[in-house]
Amino acid sequence: MNSVFHDLYDHYHQDLFKFLIYLTRDRDLAEDLVQEVYVRVLKSYDRFKGNSSEKTWLFSIAKNVAVDHFRKQKTLKRRILERFEHTSEDILDPSKLPEEIILQSEEIRRVFACLSLCTLDQQMVIITRYIQEFSIEETAHILGWTKSKVKTTQHRALNVLREKLKNDETKEALFYEGNK
Repeated sequence: MNSVFHDLYDHYHQDLFKFLIYLTRDRDLAEDLVQEVYVRVLKSYDRFKGNSSEKTWLFSIAKNVAVDHFRKQKTLKRRILERFEHTSEDILDPSKLPEEIILQSEEIRRVFACLSLCTLDQQMVIITRYIQEFSIEETAHILGWTKSKVKTTQHRALNVLREKLKNDETKEALFYEGNK
């Protein structure tokens, strides 16, 4: 079991940690939740049946740990929406040129600001599908949904994001035109 645990840790720790940061928007809380995920993995690995990949199983546990935490806080939605802020180091590729980093940073901030206006389900689908790059099938397994629900929620979330980003760009254009 020790080598299995180390393999899981070596292969998935960074992705798991990022996933929990995106969900919680709190680095310290994400670290605590990662530890809880690994405690649950140690307790339940013998019951892992292999119906999905280990990565999918691990992320499903992570999602459940995060949801359990927020339920205990009794402010699930408010906490997720308030804590969806990151430093640029958390989400930027260091190999990019400085100009690209500045442009990407602004775009990412806008997307995250608009993402916070989505429902919790929509946020989880966007994070799982586009940030963590899971397939529809893997996302369905992680969230405990049908593939149809993932597709529908994804479609609605993308529509919300497109509309919010479009409105944001319109407001920005009007602001700059008014200040000429």
